[in-house]
Amino acid sequence: MKQKIPPEAQQRHPNPTLTSLLARLAPHEGYNLSALPDVRFLRSNRPLATTPVLYDPGIVIVCQGRKRGFFGDEVYLYDASHYLAVSVPVPFTMETDASAAEPLLAIYMHLDFRLAADLMLEIDRHGGAAPSEPRGMLSTPMDASMQASVLRFLQAMSDPMQAAILGPSLVRELYFHVLAGEQGHSLRAALTMQGQFGKIARALRRIHAAYTQALDVDSLARESGMSVPSFHAHFRNVTRTSPMQYLKSTRLHQARLLMVRNGITAAAASGEVGYESPSQFSREFKRLFGRSPVEEVRRMKAEFAIPPPHAGSPFVSSH
Repeated sequence: MKQKIPPEAQQRHPNPTLTSLLARLAPHEGYNLSALPDVRFLRSNRPLATTPVLYDPGIVIVCQGRKRGFFGDEVYLYDASHYLAVSVPVPFTMETDASAAEPLLAIYMHLDFRLAADLMLEIDRHGGAAPSEPRGMLSTPMDASMQASVLRFLQAMSDPMQAAILGPSLVRELYFHVLAGEQGHSLRAALTMQGQFGKIARALRRIHAAYTQALDVDSLARESGMSVPSFHAHFRNVTRTSPMQYLKSTRLHQARLLMVRNGITAAAASGEVGYESPSQFSREFKRLFGRSPVEEVRRMKAEFAIPPPHAGSPFVSSH
């Protein structure tokens, strides 16, 4: 596998001030709400074996513990030395290093496209950066400026008045460091929907808006303004999977959330996400997650605190 980050031996140790602040902001295992609608604080007290996930666009800043994402033949590390930025929903597998003594502590920011667009215009107005290939997911080293901004943000979020008044401007500051950072040009290229990447990103939005419907490759390619062979090739380049496998993965992840959050049966969930055959749904569910729907829902409820559905839900499925 390609390694997108420096060797783990070179990573810095967690900052005790950051971890202390974040531990208080995330007292419960799972996602903890914050004073800002698009910000969640995560605590995980146990390791997580390799698990399929589908992330919404967002920024993940880990202050303690370690996550590894496996995307195609690439490995993405996000820990005290690296943050993760996701510009389009991408399915990959992930594992977590954590324990009760040293829990994983992280900040999740659901991506505000309007804020990102405003900052991208400002950055480009002041010189910007050289053109770069768009990337759907990036793991980037945490430099001193970014860490200082994270500290200011957590300090403000620890006080209700500061969180309400200063929080939004400090989120903007963090966005600036991400977009102007080492790999920010690749992320900006992705968010501006440039070229073929932009066409595929629009197809992904279409899939997530209409995954319960009978979508096919021909219609998705036509809506993207591409031939079917070209659409297939560029779709795989962005997502590391085929359009129909991506659609299937989206449906299965959404069904898992429905079962966990709403307590519905596998048969009901399969119908809600577009499956006509519950038995086919159960087979494909087990193939993706390695467990039957009942077993996986039991595991999710035992291991995670799953928040109720809301507009700023951190991930399409799991963490």
